[in-house]
Amino acid sequence: MNVAKSGYRVFSANSSAACTELAKKITERLGVELGKSVVFQESNSETRVDVKESVRGQTIFIIQTIPRDVNTAIMELLVMAYALKTSCAKNIIGVIPYFPYSKQCKMRKRGSIVCKLLASMLAKAGLTHIITMDLHQKEIQGFFSFPVDNLRASPFLIQYIQEEIPDYRNAIIVAKSPAAAKRAQSYAERLRLGLAVIHGEAQCSESDMADGRHSPPCVRNTTGHTGLELPSGKQQAPFPGIELPIMMAKEKPPITVVGDVGGRIAIIVDDIVDDVGDFVAAAEILKERGAYKIYIMATHGLLSADAPRLIEESAIDEVVVTNTVPHEVQKLQCPKIKTVDVSMILAEAIRRIHNGESMAYLFRNITVDD
Repeated sequence: MNVAKSGYRVFSANSSAACTELAKKITERLGVELGKSVVFQESNSETRVDVKESVRGQTIFIIQTIPRDVNTAIMELLVMAYALKTSCAKNIIGVIPYFPYSKQCKMRKRGSIVCKLLASMLAKAGLTHIITMDLHQKEIQGFFSFPVDNLRASPFLIQYIQEEIPDYRNAIIVAKSPAAAKRAQSYAERLRLGLAVIHGEAQCSESDMADGRHSPPCVRNTTGHTGLELPSGKQQAPFPGIELPIMMAKEKPPITVVGDVGGRIAIIVDDIVDDVGDFVAAAEILKERGAYKIYIMATHGLLSADAPRLIEESAIDEVVVTNTVPHEVQKLQCPKIKTVDVSMILAEAIRRIHNGESMAYLFRNITVDD
């Protein structure tokens, strides 16, 4: 397809060559060329973007994969979007397979909801639409003032299970925490498999770190209410007639597995594999309970820090992730890491949005819990 006649153009906002691989696969499927632009870092680490062709009146798709240097990738996307906006592009649509800062979508005591801040920044830079995949929390879509298409990777991962895992009928889907039970249940129902849940964690879960509006705060060891604490550290006497109840501190139960995994293949499903400590601990528990093979299935393979080494030394047999995040270096360090290509659904989403076609086909048989 001739780029000039297609009515839209596709750019990559990444300065790293490794991060442009997904963009190249998408443009190959669309039959268009990647837009001509230069994205680089100045000697003082400032981001510079030069668009090398006219985009006036065009619909532009910016593909931005997020490498380990998250903040640089965000600046590249913001600067490119603003450059296209000031060049009179008609519509600017961001294709961000893994949306960064998605874990920071809840209030953390005196912290901030960074994900909402990023959504506002993208809108201010000129984006009018976003295509992403498996947001950490689906409620994140409410942070945006423009449409968000949250695609699903589950059909590709389920297909991998059916085609690449021998005797998958003897498998059981495992949720590594009660919070992941809904996603695991969806996989189990589609594959007609059983479900197991690991309950009880050594570390604080995500909900425990939330602000007091979402989770009861821990209290000091006191025998009663002693008054309000002032900034100086002194105690102020309580108001007359007020006696606040003492909140019981949370205590996590010992780690248990709800469900029988003995003599079966355990498949742990989640949306993000970053710090793999939780997965390694879960694999050890499942091995103790009799599982003879352990697979990890996730959409986004961030695989930070020592993740490849920990996976290689663990009881995990295979970690399967999609190519929403570049992880070629990690694959060289750990042969247990496998990749599923999702460029097909991203390319189809771009084609349908440009042609004004319904996106319902991409969400057929997809439930809220997927």
